Amino acid sequence: MKNVKKTVDFVPDFEKGGGLIPVIAQDDKSGEVLMLAYMNEDAWKKTLESGEAHYWSRSRKALWHKGDTSGHVQKLVSARLDCDNDALLLRIEQIGGAACHEGYRSCFFRELRNGSAAYCSPLIFDPEEVYK
Repeated sequence: MKNVKKTVDFVPDFEKGGGLIPVIAQDDKSGEVLMLAYMNEDAWKKTLESGEAHYWSRSRKALWHKGDTSGHVQKLVSARLDCDNDALLLRIEQIGGAACHEGYRSCFFRELRNGSAAYCSPLIFDPEEVYK
């Protein structure tokens, strides 16, 4: 193969998105898409340092460690960076079974198919009990 690079640059470009980039969390074993969140550079560094996903909450305007309250943390298995360096795909191990703060396995727990909407992801915990 000609023109194959021998080194790979892996540096997310946080400036393109005003300091934030979208991040998809995907279950490493099943391939299921669990959530979409955002990271700033601090969240990215914390994720690399700890081996667990950290994100930037746009609503709270704060760094958050996924699962800090619920215990449903995301262990980083690998990360992929898109061609523009402004989006990440995290392959994770979802501890506790739920990625969604509403208690579902996936944040994408509703599906529209053939004109009908239905739940497509199991409810793992009651958020009122967990977050009180």
